[in-house]
Amino acid sequence: MPAEFPDFRLGSVLATSFTATLTERRGDPVERIPTPQRLVDWLAVSGLAVDTCTAAQLELARELRESIHVAMTATAKHDTPPASAVHVINDRSIQGRASAVLTPEGDRHWRLNPDSCVEDALGVIAAEAISILAGERDGKLALCASPTCRAAFFDTSQSRTRKWCDMNTCGNRQKKARFNAGQRKNASM
Repeated sequence: MPAEFPDFRLGSVLATSFTATLTERRGDPVERIPTPQRLVDWLAVSGLAVDTCTAAQLELARELRESIHVAMTATAKHDTPPASAVHVINDRSIQGRASAVLTPEGDRHWRLNPDSCVEDALGVIAAEAISILAGERDGKLALCASPTCRAAFFDTSQSRTRKWCDMNTCGNRQKKARFNAGQRKNASM
């Protein structure tokens, strides 16, 4: 991957990993899929390989990403997701053609056909988001405690008290800020 693009932030939950292709939403936003090829790359590393992506398909993907983010944010706040976001998520789910397959380990994976397109991959992401939003998965939607991030993430920790969307980025940044503030306070005494 070219060095000019920021790294992908991949997690174990497909739908929230997808929303993390735009980070620092309340700070200086970082777009991690700025080009159609970059979306193809993200889909490939997420197990949803497609051959090509057009600018129009990239816009469909971004619309889905933002709809999932809005719906998950509302759900994490115990609000009703906006109807417009639900409509986009449902529409992308309906338009996708993918098959759920069972692995020998007993896990469900999605399989795209060799001739699948971006819309099929988006259908999988939308279906995964629906599963989370409908409460079908064991975990809890939460919002990152970082004031510049506020990403919705799916907390599957045993206590369901996770604060950060990603400990290696947001959590680490907050810990460093607290440490540095403590150092400044001790230096002024």
